[in-house]
Amino acid sequence: MKNRAILCPRCRRLIGSDEASCSWCGASRSAGWWHAIARGRGALDGEWLVKAIITVNIALFLCSLLLTTRRGLTGNPLSLFTPDQTSLLLLGATGTVPVAEFGRTWSLLTANYLHGGILHIIFNMMALRQIAPWVTQEFGASRMFVIYTLGGVFGYLVSLLAGIPFTIGASAAICSLIGALLYFGRSRGGSYGAAVFREVSGWVVGLVLFGLVMPGINNWGHGGGIIGGIVLGKLLGYRERREEGPFHRYLALFCAGTTVAVLSWTVFSALAIWFGFH
Repeated sequence: MKNRAILCPRCRRLIGSDEASCSWCGASRSAGWWHAIARGRGALDGEWLVKAIITVNIALFLCSLLLTTRRGLTGNPLSLFTPDQTSLLLLGATGTVPVAEFGRTWSLLTANYLHGGILHIIFNMMALRQIAPWVTQEFGASRMFVIYTLGGVFGYLVSLLAGIPFTIGASAAICSLIGALLYFGRSRGGSYGAAVFREVSGWVVGLVLFGLVMPGINNWGHGGGIIGGIVLGKLLGYRERREEGPFHRYLALFCAGTTVAVLSWTVFSALAIWFGFH
C-alpha cells in the first residue's frame, strides 16, 4: 500500500508519499515521537504548559465542589465555592493525617492541584500565570515543569516532617519556581541577575509577612518549596549555562505522566467512594 504524505517527526516539514526519509533532516518517516523529543522537537511548549496546569487546577477545584456535601448555608456566598475537608481528603490533600493515618504518600503530589476556596485558587493561578513564564524563559519549559512538580512535592514533604496535619494548594509548587528564580538571579549576576534576585526577594519577604499575618498559611510548605526550587535550579541548570537536553525533556515527561496517572486514579477513586456513599 502506498504511503501517505506526513509531517516529519523531527523537523515537522513535509515528507512526500514516495520518500522513506525526510529530505530536510534525514529522519525516517517511521521515527517515534521519542526521537523528536530527544532532539528538541515536539518538546513541551511553555505557554501551552502553563495553561494546562491552570486547567487541571480548575478541573480539580470543580470536582472538589461536586463532591462537597452542603449542610445548610452559612450566609457567606463564598461558602458555595468552598470544598469541605472530606472531598479534599478523597481527592488527595496531604499532611500527617492523610499520609501517616491513611498511607496516602502520593498525596504529596496531588495536594499541589487542590484548593480550599475560590479566592485561594484565583490568587494562586494569578501568581502561577506571572511566575511560570519567567521561569520558562530562563530555564525552558521542561525544566520549569520539573521544578514545579518536584519542588511542590519537596515543599509538602518539609510540611509533613514539620507535623502539618492537613494542607493543600499550588503555593508550594509556585514557591519552588520562586526559589529557582532566586538561584538564577544570584548565579547569573550582573545587572540583570541582580534585578531578578532583588525582585524575587521582595516576593519572598511578602510571603513571609503574609504567612505571619494570615492564619492557616502553610509556611513550612512555602519555605520547603523555595528551598526545593533553589536546589533543583542548581542541579538542572538554566539556559545561559546549559541548554535543555534529552534528560530534561524525558524527566519532564516522566513528571507529566506520573501527575496525570496519579490525579486520574485519585479522581476516579474519589468518585467511586462518593457515589458508593450516596
